[in-house]
Amino acid sequence: MLKITPLPTEIVRALQNDGPDAHGQRPERTVSDGGGNPCRHCLRYIPKGAGMLILAHRPFPEAQPYAETGPIFLCADHCARHDGEALPEALEGSPDYLIKGYSAGHRIVYGTGTVIPQAGMMAQAEAIFADQRVSYIHIRSSRNNCYQARIDRR
Repeated sequence: MLKITPLPTEIVRALQNDGPDAHGQRPERTVSDGGGNPCRHCLRYIPKGAGMLILAHRPFPEAQPYAETGPIFLCADHCARHDGEALPEALEGSPDYLIKGYSAGHRIVYGTGTVIPQAGMMAQAEAIFADQRVSYIHIRSSRNNCYQARIDRR
């Protein structure tokens, strides 16, 4: 059984309170145009007119050669962290995603990365987890490589 894991609340609250992003900068504050800005905490689209943060995020515990850093969006106001079995709204909007497995040492497990139609993503994740070297899987935009969420074993 698998679960989709959003960013931890403690990290998000620090950023919502103007804490530094992965580049040591304060998040940019703007207003959502409603054009598909997925919050990486509630895993919902940030509604048109709502406050939004844009920032650099590195979803790894430390900098190292495989620790990709890139832009993400967050709700500017506190939002509830996604928790549930259903595919979250923010992952329903794209026809496909890039998924790839990472080891316990936070390195890409070569041969696990694939662009997969959204409808087959969780089944492919199950297949990737068959490789015992894989500790978790990243879901990324297939077009821009932006981090979306993580897939973990339950």
